[in-house]
Amino acid sequence: MVLVAGAILIGVIGGLSLRQVLAQQSVGSGADSFDDSHFHLTNYIQEGIDVRKFLEIMGTRVARSTLFGIPLQQQWSYGNSGDFAPTYYLQSDAPLYYYSFTDAYIASAYRSLTAPQQARFDPMITGFNPADMYAADHIRRVLRTFPGVFTGIGEFSIHKEFVSSKVAGETASLTNPALDRILDFAGEVGLVVILHSDIDMPFAKQDAEPVYLTQMKAVLKRHPKTVIIWAHIGLGRIVHPVQVSAAAAERSPTQLGIVEAMVTDPAFNHVSFDISWDEVAKYAVATPESIARVAAALNKYPDRFLFGTDTVAPAGPAPYFAVFDMWAPVWRLLTPEASLKVRKGNYERIFDEGRRRVRAWERTQQ
Repeated sequence: MVLVAGAILIGVIGGLSLRQVLAQQSVGSGADSFDDSHFHLTNYIQEGIDVRKFLEIMGTRVARSTLFGIPLQQQWSYGNSGDFAPTYYLQSDAPLYYYSFTDAYIASAYRSLTAPQQARFDPMITGFNPADMYAADHIRRVLRTFPGVFTGIGEFSIHKEFVSSKVAGETASLTNPALDRILDFAGEVGLVVILHSDIDMPFAKQDAEPVYLTQMKAVLKRHPKTVIIWAHIGLGRIVHPVQVSAAAAERSPTQLGIVEAMVTDPAFNHVSFDISWDEVAKYAVATPESIARVAAALNKYPDRFLFGTDTVAPAGPAPYFAVFDMWAPVWRLLTPEASLKVRKGNYERIFDEGRRRVRAWERTQQ
């Protein structure tokens, strides 16, 4: 097995810190700069853009980014769509299936880069079935096969609107011990976890308890030593922010109320929230009131949120940066300290420590 240069393994290159390396490249210093905590290099048919093309898109505006594919492949069923080749899960009734080769593909793309280019990426393992008790073994095998490459696991999904019901085989669950094995191993190694699980079912009724919230809290509490990022704050296209009527306001928290209760509960100190995806941005900037509420939450708890684009193999800079720019009304209301933490600081703190711990674990496996 080929090891990445030892300097990379401990986050330094030629005696320079990672921050110094990035400074030499003049990246990520502007007020509109960010680190991307949620980026897919490939799509649902395992096609995408070359990693060097993505570096060109990042330019000097994005210092660092996660790097992962999508663990699910959309089947092209001729009986379902004929000659039409679906590229997205909403374009076919045919099932999705887990595609483990994505991890080797991401590792290969990362290893093709120079050391300074590698320093800008945090590759993630995604090619496992979270309903499989062997999933943790797959993750261990990937780390041993590609040492010096990966920082974490994810984005992987448990409950996801439109997707969960299409996946071939057993449906993933927050109560499945296979998920506990995954999170236990991630905690042991130091892998950063990006977990997608909708907070509620689609078209939920107002004032109702979010269907999956209790289970999600329980699984998070069971793994206090694992660094977990709850993707999209549990939201989706039609899994809208939790809403309550005036009559129920005293007993039923809103979406922001739920999040605030979690960030103030010491049992969730290991949990952060990413505000990735244009669908999440739409909720945040929908009204002047929503903008003010979201900005107030980010200003009050700036250590617990990370920005990400959740773009999938973008064709160029315009669709990639559009997600960040949608947040402009919120960015304008943040303090400089809060803005810097949400855009970059929390990413660097979490993923730098993830790199350090994973590289240390890998050295014990040699």
